[in-house]
This record gives sequence, C-alpha cells and structure tokens, in this order.
Amino acid sequence: MNKNNGRVHTRFPPEPNGYLHIGHAKSICLNFGVAEEFHGLCNLRFDDTNPSKEEVEFVDSIKEDVRWLGFSWDDRLFYASDYFEQLFRFAVKLIEDGNAYVCDLSAEEIREYRGTLTQPGTESPYRNRTAAENMDLFMRMRAGEFPNGSRVLRAKIDMSSPNLNMRDPVIYRIMHENHHRTGDAWCIYPMYDFAHPLSDALENITHSICTLEFEDHRPLYDWLIDNLITENKPRQYEFARLNLTNTVTSKRKLRQLVEGGYVRGWDDPRMPTISGIRRRGYTPEAIRDFCDRIGVARANSLVDVALLEHCLREDLNMKAQRAMAVLDPVKVVLLNYPEDSVEMLEAENNPENPDSGKRLIPFSRTLYIEKEDFMEDPPKKYFRLSPGAEVRLKHAYIIQCQEVIKDEDGNILEIHCTYDPETKSGGAASQKKVKGTLHWVSASHAINAEIRLYDYLIRDEQPSEEEEAADNDEFLSKLNPDSCIILKNSKLEPSLNACSPGSKFQFLRQGYFCADIKDHTPENPVFNRIVGLRDSWAKANK
Repeated sequence: MNKNNGRVHTRFPPEPNGYLHIGHAKSICLNFGVAEEFHGLCNLRFDDTNPSKEEVEFVDSIKEDVRWLGFSWDDRLFYASDYFEQLFRFAVKLIEDGNAYVCDLSAEEIREYRGTLTQPGTESPYRNRTAAENMDLFMRMRAGEFPNGSRVLRAKIDMSSPNLNMRDPVIYRIMHENHHRTGDAWCIYPMYDFAHPLSDALENITHSICTLEFEDHRPLYDWLIDNLITENKPRQYEFARLNLTNTVTSKRKLRQLVEGGYVRGWDDPRMPTISGIRRRGYTPEAIRDFCDRIGVARANSLVDVALLEHCLREDLNMKAQRAMAVLDPVKVVLLNYPEDSVEMLEAENNPENPDSGKRLIPFSRTLYIEKEDFMEDPPKKYFRLSPGAEVRLKHAYIIQCQEVIKDEDGNILEIHCTYDPETKSGGAASQKKVKGTLHWVSASHAINAEIRLYDYLIRDEQPSEEEEAADNDEFLSKLNPDSCIILKNSKLEPSLNACSPGSKFQFLRQGYFCADIKDHTPENPVFNRIVGLRDSWAKANK
C-alpha cells in the first residue's frame, strides 16, 4: 500500500446481469473495507458491456445490496457505458499503432485457431490487414453496416503465447442490442477484458482487486495499460473466491433455479443471493463479521457454512427479542385453573441485554404446547410432558399430566393437566425443581401464523470445482426437497401481533425467526426461520 504515494482507490465492479450473492459480499467488504482502512476511496462501477443480459432491475438490486451491507460510494457511481466513447478511442489508438485488427473469422473459427494449452495458436488470415483497412472496417462496424458475429476487433499480441488470453483476444464485438443506458447509440460493445482495465485507469483506481480466476487475465490487463495509459497505472491483485458448503454461487445455476421455478425468485430465502439472505433475516453485521473472520487468502478453500451461521447467532443473540411460539400445537387444559381467569406473567425480552426490558404474557386455563413435547410412553431420561410427569411452563407454573383425550382414530385432542399455584416462576414460594421446561401460548390469546422452516437448498456439502463450473443440470439432483417446510397453524404469543416486517426474534427452544419482509402483515403473520439454535461450528471449535 506504499505505492501511488500512499493513495488507495479501489472499486467494486459488478455486472448487472443478475443478483449479487454471498461471494460478492466478500468482494464488497474487501474493496470498501481496504479503502476505509487506508483512508482511501471505493467506487461502485457497473460493467454494463453486454446489453443482451443486463437489466435496470439488477442495477437497482445491486445498489440496495451494497447499501444494506453498510457501505457508501458517495458520488462515485460509474458505469462502463460512461466510457464507451473513450474506450472506442482507445481501440482506434491500438489500430493506429498496429496493435489491433478486424477479424472476419467466426467465433468457432477463432476458438479453433487459438490452439490449446500444449499447442500454439494459428494466426488469423486477417491479422496482417493494414492500419487503414482495419480503421475503415472498424468505423463501418460502429456505423452498423455489418450483422452480429460477422466481424470482431482483436488485439494483436502473440498467437504462440503460453497464456491463451494473450493469443489475439477479442476486444470488440458487434451486438445490435438496445442498451439500458445508451439505447441504440452503439452497436459495437467492448469485451470485459478490454473495458475493465481501461475503466480502472480512467477512474484513477490504484488497486484492482478481483478473484483468482482472473489471474491468467492479468498479463492482458497489464498489456492494455502499458500500451494505452501513460500515468496513474492501476495494478490488478487477486484473492481466492468464497466457496461455501451446501451452497451454489454460479450465476448461471442461480438463474436456472429462478427460471426453472425451483425457488420463488431471486430473493427466495433459500437462495445465497444477498437479497435472499436479507429476506431470510440475516443481518449485515453478521455478514461483515463473517467476511472479517475468513479473511483474504490466495489459495482456494472451502468454508463451512456453519461459521456463517455462528456469526449470525452471535449477532442475533444480543439483538433479538425472545418470544414463545408453538409451531405444531396440541391443546393443554389445566383442570384446576379458574375457567375465566387470565393472569399476566412477566418475561424478560432478552436475558443477554439487561436494557431490553420486560413484557407481559397472558396465561389462562387452556394453552398450546408443542406436540413433540408430549409422549404417552416415553423412554428413559425423557424430561418433557408424559402421563403423571411434571414439567415447568416457562415464566409460569409447574404442571402435571393427568389424562389424555383422543378422537376415535387415536389422535390426541387435548392433554388434561393440573397446575401447582405455589410454583409460579420467580415467586418466593417456588422452590420445587423439575428437569423439563416447555414453552407455551395461551389458546384464547394466540396469534395464528404461517411459519416457513428453511434449510439448506443443496444437500451435499459442496460440489467439486469442476462440478461448480460444469455447464449441466447435474446440480439439480442435489436439491433438498425439504429446504422449505410451511406450517400453517402455528400459535404465537400476542406480543408479536404488532411487529413490523423484518423484525427478528428468538422463538424459545426453536431458533431465530424473522417476520417476512414481503408477505408478513398483522392480519396474516408470516415468519421465516433464519437459523436454528444449535451451533455446530462453536461446538466443534471449542
């Protein structure tokens, strides 16, 4: 960082052809974080050089994602399309200097002529056109005289280079497409490898930080800078991309999930997109903490998604208000509790935060508990409710099961219990100890809610690098059929009635949940499970 007179200027350069994912979050945190650490600047620049795949929707979503993560580009919002005229002039300069030529080979022929990793390429029969001839053809390309794919402009470098990216790469192609910003003003568009380094130079970028897959592109980056830029030359630096277990981040595959109807859009809470994890209930603080912990490395590695979840739990544990929610309810009737009586019991909002205050929860004769918290014929060391057994109701009393009421098919309709009025939680006389504590909700006060239980979208921990890059549908066979389970009849304590979309809670004994930012309303509450309570990463790393 001592170069450039200590000046640090980075950029985050997304392509507006899809939604950002968790891997991009690492890049965002790195680029903006490095600039912040060294009192520099970071630009947001859209690489909008391929109008056939770009949409304003993606531009808007990317801006929202960067802001949500807590970063600001201030007045430094740029587009590669801002530089189309300057990039065109750079191409003209290459032609004038004998460093570029118009080639009539088809895309397939260019690939054939390029050679292989062990065999040198073959020069195009159009490689030795004169500068005047190339200039005439290039100007006619810009004027729209030729159809798509009929001609390209190529840099004239070295067809025998061991680096395939240096074998006369294409730097301009013909595309008669409407651009989301420039409309029909252009019908030729620069390739990414041409536009990217020159855009960096035009913005006075010092550190062009990108993933390792672009390491082999660095010689071309440097060649263009050396041939076209005389001062303030940027330099490219590479880092390992983020690979997460149980996660696919290929843009093509994410698009396939959306367009194939395997998920409910780019912001489906099962998706690794930033909009998806935001909707699920992740916090920007947890994402930044995660990116901090995994750091920056040169070697590719696989990061356990459990670490990301650990960062999330640590953040939510301090912030999320506690609440009681019965996801799969069964009715409990307290036979010796007055029928018309309602008692307001006190509960702390967050035991980890003394300033979070307390709330009142209604307690009545008829309650709901979880079906799985009752068993008629329990095994040894079963500490939940069973015939004759006693358990404590959280914030309330100790109860004992007396009788089970079933329908004619043997399904449990009600569990009849008695309560011990001397065992009120927090009361001076409550000295009796039992091993089991259950959460509950008063039946007459309960809110009906839809609960969406999300799990990993991909069952396998992680496909190999080859599988991730493969252009096939094999990954679809690894989708988890239970990645979203919807419960329609869950019962929530009434304090949740007034919560707004995006509010986050720890449902006692269940996990962390978030009121869905799109579907939740007071009339139709919808909560997403963000993450369970069990922290496998913390346990494994003790």
